[in-house]
Amino acid sequence: PIVASPAIADGVIYIGDYGGLFHAIDQASGVEKWSFKSRMPIASTAAVAAGVVYFVSSGGALVALDAATGKTKWVFPTEYERRFEAQNLHGLLSAAQTIPDAWDVFISSPAVADGRVYFGSGDGNVYALDAGSGVLQWKFATHDVVHASPAVHEGTVYIGSWDGNFYAIEGETGQQKWQFKGGQDPVIHNQVGFQSSAAVVDGTVFVGSRDAHVYALDARSGRKKWDYPTSKSWVNGTPAIAGGIVYVGTSDSSRFMALDAKTGRLRFNFDAKAYIFSSAAIAGDMAYVGSHNGKLYAIDAKAGTLRWTFQTEASRLDRLKILNPDGSLNQDAFTPIFGDFQDMYLDLYRFTSVGAIVSSPVVDHGLLYVASMDGNL
Repeated sequence: PIVASPAIADGVIYIGDYGGLFHAIDQASGVEKWSFKSRMPIASTAAVAAGVVYFVSSGGALVALDAATGKTKWVFPTEYERRFEAQNLHGLLSAAQTIPDAWDVFISSPAVADGRVYFGSGDGNVYALDAGSGVLQWKFATHDVVHASPAVHEGTVYIGSWDGNFYAIEGETGQQKWQFKGGQDPVIHNQVGFQSSAAVVDGTVFVGSRDAHVYALDARSGRKKWDYPTSKSWVNGTPAIAGGIVYVGTSDSSRFMALDAKTGRLRFNFDAKAYIFSSAAIAGDMAYVGSHNGKLYAIDAKAGTLRWTFQTEASRLDRLKILNPDGSLNQDAFTPIFGDFQDMYLDLYRFTSVGAIVSSPVVDHGLLYVASMDGNL
């Protein structure tokens, strides 16, 4: 399966998969140029800068490869890597069992800026390394897993943690500038944590949260400008901002929404029929976003109407019959089997079987690139 998103640089597409393979693919022909084998799954989207490609391995390390050859330049090990976990997670049995969250499908993707590479880790830290040598510059401790990806703007690193807090960190020193506290859910740990990564535009930080809100925060102070509630549905993708509009998707309510960037008011609400973890790509007057039903939607960015749909082959076949004819979820196919947390992992497998698109699309030179959980790019 592939959950990472394509990174394109100098005619090459870089992407990793859950099998632990990291691929460099010729953009024009689709032919693989080289591959690198990690011992653990790769759920991190790559960053490419100055001839080096960086990604975070689920083994607990930031890997730097020569972008031309795939040869290792250096590897920086973190303390450890793990999924978000909690007792009584999502109210699943047993209440005493510490349960790793199957829906924690991504790990942090690195960002390169000002000669440093920044990323979060399952060990609860945000790291800054020298981009050339991999030498640690600083690390910043949060109180839980950090699988959001950093947004770096004007020397400040913006990133959220599963501790329910969103942080602004001085990029050079690692000192906290401000902290915004999102919602908490100490009982079932369902409505808590920043799995979404941020976007910073015109002095405002836009970010979604598993506390079922989209937030707009003042980039300098962290003051909340507005928030939009999403009816207890997670917002896991990175907001896309274009033309004064914020585009985000939701989980259980299966909505792709457009919000006014200044006020947070709803502009349109598109029914995607299944969960959205994918972040949208905006190109021209179109918004492109993937869904758990194995469909990629091309949506008019102004009107919110559907222009066209791409469907994975696995989704068309739907061997486990988890989809209705309109692409919505067949709830009978999700009937619990074990009656405990194992059903959550079965559900993830069911979505894998239809090639769910949790990867975020990339538009380049008139072509759209996207990966799916059936292992295809």
